[in-house]
Amino acid sequence: MKIIVCVKQVPDAKDVRLDPKTNTMAREGVQSIMNPYDRHALEAAVQLKEQYGGTVTALTMGPPQAEETLREAVACGADDAVLVSDRAFAGADTWATSYTLAMAVRKLGDFDLIVCGKQAIDGDTAQVGPGLAQRLDIPYVAYARKIHSCTADKIRLERLMDDGYDLVEMRLPGLLTVVKEVNEPRVPSLKGKMKAKSLKATVLTAADLQADPACLGLRGSTTQVVRVFSPEFKAERCMLTGTAAEQVDQLLNKLESLL
Repeated sequence: MKIIVCVKQVPDAKDVRLDPKTNTMAREGVQSIMNPYDRHALEAAVQLKEQYGGTVTALTMGPPQAEETLREAVACGADDAVLVSDRAFAGADTWATSYTLAMAVRKLGDFDLIVCGKQAIDGDTAQVGPGLAQRLDIPYVAYARKIHSCTADKIRLERLMDDGYDLVEMRLPGLLTVVKEVNEPRVPSLKGKMKAKSLKATVLTAADLQADPACLGLRGSTTQVVRVFSPEFKAERCMLTGTAAEQVDQLLNKLESLL
């Protein structure tokens, strides 16, 4: 079984800062981590490999330093690592990102399953996984919370819903996006850390993908972020005094004045 797991390097949510001059996220000096949902995707892929055999290839799109995330993926059980990196990819939205990743997957050849986290914490769109499946013209299931079984041609799993879950089967090759309930990511083993230390990830550039330049990066994006800003904190408050009944009347009057 050949499994591809998509991972992304994102800024640590505990240390997010904005550049007031450029109105963009400041990445210099900010610690980067593997997207938390992608940790669960990686663990799901490795568990499937351990149960049914095969290989797991970690795939990421990002700058050269994103190789650190690939090292972590290998330390946690991935067999190979592929870094899709080129300045031509800069500024890509989810539309252009899914195109680029689809070209990379095609470059890697045949596969049985692609596993992604449900979304990235720096964008929260949950669009890249389904978009990648559409680009590759394969079936997909989003929000997988439990994998029951897998054969050469289908996988059986539970899909998380607002009011419970659906039990579904999907033919392979296909794509899953997983939620955190699917598993508990493992801690890297010593053997895995040693393997990751000597990792030499395969790097794919725009030329390697033979991609259409008009579909890459900012040029190929259908949306653009015009401005990013921190919400202004307003410490306005109104103190109500008197009895409980009097405070209720004051509160109702205040709310009515805002309508």
